[in-house]
Amino acid sequence: MEEYNIETNCVQAGYNPKSGEPRVAPIAQSTTYYYEKGEDVAKLFDLEPGYMYTRLGNPTFDVVQRKIAALEGGVGALLTSSGQAAITLAVLNVCSAGDHIIALNSLYGGSVNLLGVTFKRMGIDTTFVDTDISEEELRNRIQDNTKVIFIETLTNPGLEIPDIEMFVKVAHDNGIMVICDNTFATPIFCRPFEYGVDVIVHSTSKYMDGHAVSLGGCIVDSGNCNWETGRYPGLTTPDESYHGVTYTKDFGKSAYIVKANVQLMRDLGSTPSPLNVFLLNLGLESLHVRVERHAQNALKAAQFLEANEKVTWVNYPGLPGNKYHAMAKKYLPKGTSGVISFGVKGGKEAAMKVMDSLKLASIVVHVADARTSILHPASTTHRQLTDQQLKDAGILPELLRFSVGIENIDDIIADLKQALDQI
Repeated sequence: MEEYNIETNCVQAGYNPKSGEPRVAPIAQSTTYYYEKGEDVAKLFDLEPGYMYTRLGNPTFDVVQRKIAALEGGVGALLTSSGQAAITLAVLNVCSAGDHIIALNSLYGGSVNLLGVTFKRMGIDTTFVDTDISEEELRNRIQDNTKVIFIETLTNPGLEIPDIEMFVKVAHDNGIMVICDNTFATPIFCRPFEYGVDVIVHSTSKYMDGHAVSLGGCIVDSGNCNWETGRYPGLTTPDESYHGVTYTKDFGKSAYIVKANVQLMRDLGSTPSPLNVFLLNLGLESLHVRVERHAQNALKAAQFLEANEKVTWVNYPGLPGNKYHAMAKKYLPKGTSGVISFGVKGGKEAAMKVMDSLKLASIVVHVADARTSILHPASTTHRQLTDQQLKDAGILPELLRFSVGIENIDDIIADLKQALDQI
């Protein structure tokens, strides 16, 4: 398609109806597809383009995959049933028993558990490192069997920002790929491929959907990774489960994302529903408008909290005094999401009271949708972590994760004030 700006691609990319066809991309609510000749179906199993079964492809999926790939600047994308499924498939596409991963210790708690516990049971080891690790120390953590360095653009809920270019440089110097979770930043605020990242993952359930109605995830392939480093035989040697196809030879720049679909999605089946993908597309159409309002509101809320005597600290990279403000200016100059973390005087008990006293903001196990919400991570999303892991991730007992919505900011601040007045 034509080269449009990202705001236009939010609305237009992925679907170009012909005369007389639906203006809005329709829902292909079918598990299977009709063909007149058996030979036509047989060709699909030789990986010729087409649809055989919705687990491996669906017209509605294709529209949204093309759109997200366009937003991130990638060669292709694969939708999954959840963000966790996206991470799982993205990693298992290149890792197997005996391999090694390096990941930030400040990742979302579910990601830490997936990488550090579940993958470990599969024989894949993970070394967790600080977001601020030095280049020299990072190089020292690399092993002969390291396949992936995994980072988040903006960590959840610590809001730490890694030096993406440094992680990419160390990885690529050693023939290793970088996977980046770009959920909080979204491609509106950061496009990690522009800094050399190889693969991006999203929980599309967050800002991309934006309305807390559609669970999903996505993997996006930059098409730029050098797979010929000796570390990725699954991409560079024949796949006997597909008549000996070699993905790098037969699919070129799309090798990684094709393999993720026809091999990993085929075998693990983490497929979204067509209806959820349709709803995701509606959310994407307003993504660029919503995240700007989220960030504007969040900055004002953070400034209010910073000035409130009941608040001991505020963590929002958009604040000039924040530890990651310089990184935010470098990698997220247009905004740093709508999520704030802050601590209140009185520790966990006081934090829980503030949370329970809010009226506009909802207590939900979710973040990054149109409605303002709050959660106490140490007792919920990160509850499974050890005390040391909580400390490493910056999850203090008094920490509240505040997801600022797109309501009127005066109402949001008034709600915060009355809740803080209760302690």
